[in-house]
Amino acid sequence: MQVLKFGGSSVANATNINKVISIIRKAVKRDRTIAVSSAISGCTDSLIAIGKKAVAQDPFYAQMIRDLEKKHMDLIKELIPGEDSEDITNECKRLFGNLTEICKGIFYLKELTPLSLDHIESFGELLSTKIISAKLKSMNISHLWKDSRDLIKTGTVNGKNSVLEDITFENIGKFFSDASHDLYIMPGFIARDLEGRTTTLGRGGSDYTASLLAVGISARVLEIWTDVCGMMTADPRTVKEAYPIRNISYTEALELSHFGAKVVYPPTIQPVVKQGIPIYVKNTFEPADPGTLIERNPPEGRNKIKGISSSDKIALLSMVGSGMVGVPGYSSKLFAALANNNINIILITQASSVHTMCIAISEADADTAKKATDELFAYEISLGKVEPLKVEKGFSIISLVGDDMKNQSGASGKMFEALGREGINIRAIAQGSSERNVSTVVKTEDVKNAIRSIHKAFFGKSYKRLNLFVAGYGTVSKALIDIIFRRKEYIENTFGKELVLCGISNSRNFVISRDGIMFPGKSGVTTTPEALSDYLKFILADGEKNADNSYIKKIAAMHMGNSIFVDCTADRSIADSYPDLFKHKFSVVACNKIANSLSYDYYSQLKESTLEEGVTYNYETTVGAALPIVETIRNIVNCGDSVLSFEGILSGTLNYLFSKYDGSKSFAGLVKDARELGYTEPDPRIDLSGTDVFRKLLISAREAGLQIDASDIEFEGFVPESLIKGHGGKFSEEGDEFYSGLEKEEKSIELLYNTAAKEEKKLRFIASFRTGASGSTATDKGFAAKIALEKIGPEHPFYNLEGSDNAVSIVTVFYPQGIVIKGAGAGAKQTAGGLLNDILKN
Repeated sequence: MQVLKFGGSSVANATNINKVISIIRKAVKRDRTIAVSSAISGCTDSLIAIGKKAVAQDPFYAQMIRDLEKKHMDLIKELIPGEDSEDITNECKRLFGNLTEICKGIFYLKELTPLSLDHIESFGELLSTKIISAKLKSMNISHLWKDSRDLIKTGTVNGKNSVLEDITFENIGKFFSDASHDLYIMPGFIARDLEGRTTTLGRGGSDYTASLLAVGISARVLEIWTDVCGMMTADPRTVKEAYPIRNISYTEALELSHFGAKVVYPPTIQPVVKQGIPIYVKNTFEPADPGTLIERNPPEGRNKIKGISSSDKIALLSMVGSGMVGVPGYSSKLFAALANNNINIILITQASSVHTMCIAISEADADTAKKATDELFAYEISLGKVEPLKVEKGFSIISLVGDDMKNQSGASGKMFEALGREGINIRAIAQGSSERNVSTVVKTEDVKNAIRSIHKAFFGKSYKRLNLFVAGYGTVSKALIDIIFRRKEYIENTFGKELVLCGISNSRNFVISRDGIMFPGKSGVTTTPEALSDYLKFILADGEKNADNSYIKKIAAMHMGNSIFVDCTADRSIADSYPDLFKHKFSVVACNKIANSLSYDYYSQLKESTLEEGVTYNYETTVGAALPIVETIRNIVNCGDSVLSFEGILSGTLNYLFSKYDGSKSFAGLVKDARELGYTEPDPRIDLSGTDVFRKLLISAREAGLQIDASDIEFEGFVPESLIKGHGGKFSEEGDEFYSGLEKEEKSIELLYNTAAKEEKKLRFIASFRTGASGSTATDKGFAAKIALEKIGPEHPFYNLEGSDNAVSIVTVFYPQGIVIKGAGAGAKQTAGGLLNDILKN
């Protein structure tokens, strides 16, 4: 014979019950079958709520009964149409009539005993199996509905309601040896005590029923049908790459279940384990899937590690005291105090000094545990021998499970390394005495990331997760996010890194998610850049308010490892926040030039902070977008070389203007055209002021090792400062006053152009510095730095540079002929590409 057990989700509705019927019909063709069923999904919870409403004298309990009855009646109508439904409809009414009478008594007596609650709960399984039986009858499938309470008996053992196994097995054996049907339908979860009163089997009760029946008839196999394809390497809701475990030992299955895997409940399958009956865990909705076979000696596979499970809502109890050292009895007293209050110990660790002990229990028991322990050790606490029990909540236990764990060389180290890569702090560690699991305690807020990282380490490609928090949602950040999502697979396979967008902000709002911002579309990825942009714009509009940089304060308080703050703004207040971000272990990637172009002391402070805090600070895009200018200078210095001179055209806008200007059109007209083409800032005075070039030169010089400040740079503008400052600093849409003022400078600009042209030279706006310099422009620091409109001849590397491209020429001791870098030094895609390269350096 064989036993099949179906869970609540398997019988949740008519469609699902029809699937169950199909599975049962095929099973009967193989062997005589007992089918055990739970109540329909959600029914037991509803029954418990009804009992609580009744005892609280809330008349709404009656409406809840009517709603539950309607739910079952609707199920019958859909499942068994026509005259065949008459008997089951009457039976259903009878059962709900009984339930109503019981609840009326509870309502008037104001008393709900455990036995009364058991009786109320029993109606769920009675109803579901009666309905399944009626469906089979309507299909002319021969079977017998048998009340499990007739066979499974319970009694009080050590103060608890427990199954009387000897009597139960004798009842089961006798009944089925005399019975002749090929199919039996039986309710799970319910039993009777020796006085004939209805009792229940507790959590996992239907599994327990099936297990007891399997042992009682010496079944060939026990099949547990649920809504997943067997036991998984991890919870698929957390790890999308989790896959079914095809073969697993009893002990491994029990270890996984003990620490959170919900497929089987350890105490309920113990009878089957003792008997050595194989257990299949299968999916009602994918019956052809092989599922998981749990047996005593499964075939050996290459991977000795079978799975990862977790338990949430864990509290840690810490007992600390010098009086514990060398004094026996403290541990046993603590354990006795917990046992006397029915508190289960999940995990124990103790320091080798015996000075501290840490115990993991359920959060629900934490307050009771503290009260009991502090009362027990009140005398020792008063003498200072031990401290009051310390209780910490908000933890989870993660367990790595596999047979013969002690001989799995490097398994623990691999697990801890995976957590370390993600910056996840381990609060406690323990290895089970069964030598089949290694368990760690982490903050619950880190548990999903922890499980994912461990799963990748043991069951898939191990990627380092980088948590990205983007500031500013403009053209650059939009391009960056689009690249990240489009290149996701490439980045993971090439760099071994998973980039997860955990936060994004604009000047008004922000959105954060510890697990990553999820996107609509197939596999969580949008199909077009527009859809991605629209979705982020939508969620930002409904995000939290970003007042006083609350975005940065909020993410700093999250304490997430491997976090990178990506600054896509030009905001001074955000630049000022970098040191605080470093202290909270954030690395920073920035295209914001402000931080590195403030005082040299602040620049040095940023560098020192990254070293002290063990984080990184990358800002390639602050000088030339994706052009490797900063990296080249850094590499020159790192290898012991020295920069002798640096020249750069660092403004694409100004290079465009001077490469186009030939006197045939006024310079003001060219500026107006450039603004319309999007080559300038909305306010073109920003480009003409040279402020951007000034910052880029400061950053480049500092990277070369110069202790340079803004006052050390000689700046020669080519338009009057009064014109740049304008009228109150505002720029009108038409800009008539600015353009008319610029027209007045046409003669001087034309003169500069004509003078250069006569010498067969070109005008270029060049930023430069020279080391070891002397002369009128040199500082006492041994260098000269200058920004000016220069005349350059054909021999100069910038002579043929046209359009909006940037270029730098770096002369060093090792490279006296110079290193020249040319290309687009601006643009959303180019800057986004540079930011991505900086992110991947982490």
